[in-house]
Amino acid sequence: MGIVMQVSFTASLDTERAQYTIGRVSAHTPWRAVDRDLGQAEREIAIRSLVREAEEYGADGVVEIAFAMEACKGGECEGVKLHRLVATGRAVRLALAA
Repeated sequence: MGIVMQVSFTASLDTERAQYTIGRVSAHTPWRAVDRDLGQAEREIAIRSLVREAEEYGADGVVEIAFAMEACKGGECEGVKLHRLVATGRAVRLALAA
């Protein structure tokens, strides 16, 4: 079993170890019809995708997680109003010693 990725909506993880930023990461849910409410399930999907993205960079956690709605524009969604949930955060790595 691998190490569990920590996530936080605040600026730091709940640990005494120092942390340093690797970079910003983002992830999104699939497009959904605008009349469909994007709820907790979509938030969880976005967070899981965000964690996978951070793992690609060797992060120990993701902090400052935020959500935003993105509307589909242009030819990508011709005639249909769509939106999706976008999650962003800061991937961090923990220092080896406290």
